[in-house]
Amino acid sequence: MKSLQPYRNDSEAMHSHIAREFHLATGHELPASTPVEIEKFSGSQFRGGRVKAIEQLQKIDPVRYGRTRNFVSGDVTKLSPWLRHGALSLTEVRDAALSKVQQASQAEKLIAELGWRDYWQRVRAARPEGVWYDFETPAARHRGQVIDYLPDTVAHGETGLDCIDAFCKKLTHDGWLHNHERMWLASWLVHTRKVTWRVGAAWFLQHLLDADPASNNFSWQWVAGTFSSKPYIFNRENLERFTAGIYCETCPALGHCDFEGTYEQLNEKLFMNDSDEREMRLTIPPVVSWDSSDVPDESLVWMTLDSLSVCSPAKLRFPESPAIFVFDQHWLSDELPSYKRIAFICECLADLPDVEIWFGDTASILQERARANKADAISVANTSCPAVRRVVDRLSSTTSVVPLEWPSFCDASKVKDLGRFSRYWNKVSKTALRPTFADDRF
Repeated sequence: MKSLQPYRNDSEAMHSHIAREFHLATGHELPASTPVEIEKFSGSQFRGGRVKAIEQLQKIDPVRYGRTRNFVSGDVTKLSPWLRHGALSLTEVRDAALSKVQQASQAEKLIAELGWRDYWQRVRAARPEGVWYDFETPAARHRGQVIDYLPDTVAHGETGLDCIDAFCKKLTHDGWLHNHERMWLASWLVHTRKVTWRVGAAWFLQHLLDADPASNNFSWQWVAGTFSSKPYIFNRENLERFTAGIYCETCPALGHCDFEGTYEQLNEKLFMNDSDEREMRLTIPPVVSWDSSDVPDESLVWMTLDSLSVCSPAKLRFPESPAIFVFDQHWLSDELPSYKRIAFICECLADLPDVEIWFGDTASILQERARANKADAISVANTSCPAVRRVVDRLSSTTSVVPLEWPSFCDASKVKDLGRFSRYWNKVSKTALRPTFADDRF
């Protein structure tokens, strides 16, 4: 694939190039790659790359975030797309938040949200199979038949519920939703429409710019009640409070919508009254850290979806070495990423000097490029992604792959159980609330 560098200042040309290369590599048209969609993306509030990430980071206000984050119009950071792709690190955001407050407690709500991302990654590393399978027996059984497909009315935002339709359209148009909007949409889809959480999780992965199977899928399980003590539901009062009632005012379903009633009434309507206890109390021991051999003097740098910036530990360690990114054919077919997702990734890549971009089988391409560059080793930023680890296993017989660690967000040495976020956060919060270079203020 031709380098994206020449297109850095020409979004339309770059996006057209992406669509063409995608089609040549896969035989399929890139979803929503029409000139109209290209123009829409060019005006998106989310643009890939380290420069845009820093601009957004400088806008954060931890105090206002803590006061307003639950409101859809609240002052949230919107940093998730860059965090997901390694254009920012958790420690970098934590340090920026602490630099803007007098006391660490003023930034605790924001830093705790960073903790959720760290937690989900640790859970995936320990139990990668849990990304697509129920961690626990469901906390409640649904009334009615569960379905395993996404209804067309949902995909197109034509359900007749103004709030749900707005969330569906925002998901596909913007590639981003406020956390409350994600929770409400997931709850309604799983508990009211009886769509299995896996279908909803796959739908979000297709469209969200911050789509990450760990954070995304485990959050869906949290809502579904297969990785939480109870299923998450909401009512109209909750919706109106955090949206200032903007959807309910003109909704044709007002007064008889799916969210009318108390929580007790909704629970009775949605779930069976089972008296049986759940089969297990989830306990997840942390995984042993990925083994790393001695760092070589020279190495090919493998850029993954988790490390698309010059701040990747692998790129920092080998700034002059050839860097490779592969649009893996298995990932493309599994997640079917939207045009916006692909374009955001490519904009991140465009910030990297002289990165080679390929489509195909990652292990085969890395092996060939290592041979062509006469590299004895491949370095990669450490990640919980099981697909990366499978590639490492395939390469291990012929090529040394060295994982390099990100700066530590917290001290998790005392964490013995990842079964619940509260248990994890109780062990790590004190260290997570310290800046990387602690001073006497904290």
